[in-house]
Formats: sequence, C-alpha cells, structure tokens
Amino acid sequence: MGIISTHENKITLIYNAETSLGKQTLGYVNAAEKDVLTIDTSKTNIPGTQWIEITDNLGISIASLINKQHPNFAATYDENVDLERHDWLKVIDKHPETVEQPILIIGENFYQLKSPSDFVKFMESDSAGVSRNPAKKKEK
Repeated sequence: MGIISTHENKITLIYNAETSLGKQTLGYVNAAEKDVLTIDTSKTNIPGTQWIEITDNLGISIASLINKQHPNFAATYDENVDLERHDWLKVIDKHPETVEQPILIIGENFYQLKSPSDFVKFMESDSAGVSRNPAKKKEK
C-alpha cells in the first residue's frame, strides 16, 4: 500500500500553477465529473517519499521528472549531470518549478501529462477499464 491516497472515483492532479501547461491542465481536470484533488507544487511541498512513489508508479526515474533545460536547473547543473536519487529529490524540493509536466492519478493509475489534452485520453482509457500506465496495470 502506498502513501498516496487513491480511489477509483477520485482524480489527483499534481501540477505547477506557474506554468501554462499546469494552468491549462487544471481547466480540463476541473471539468471532470469525479472528485478532484489538486496539488499545486508552487505552493505545496511534496515529500520525497511521495515523489518516489509517483516515479515508481510511472515507471520512470526521478531525474526524468525534471526539465534539465529549465533556467533554475541550468543555473546550477549541467544538462548531463548524474546525481543520486536523494540529490534529485533535493532539486525538486528547492526548485519544484523544474517539474513542468503535471502528474495525473486516476484511481490507481499514474500518468505524466505532456499536454492538457492528454487528460481527456487518460480519462477515456480509464473509463474503458484500459490501463495506459506501463508500470501499473489495473487488476480485476
């Protein structure tokens, strides 16, 4: 059992309200007919254990969450820097704006959104009972 609360009738959006992708995605999510929990990373600190759970469920590394071209990252690190997991967590903690792609949790499925319209695709796949999350398959 994970730390992050999941429920089949609940949507959680982890986003940054200071990015246009975050703002646009929030509009799509607020139109959904399910209960919505929004977590704005520009205002709310997400603990490292939850970032680890998120990346585990997405099937990606923590480094994959970070936009290495973001000015706040590039000012301190080289784009090809190789950090340990706890160091990547420190980057997110100090500069949450470097996580530019919103994270969507629908039931037990985790998705990384590359565009606001991805939300619609994932809602449709969730409604059909089809998991598009390669790391986590829906159990019947």
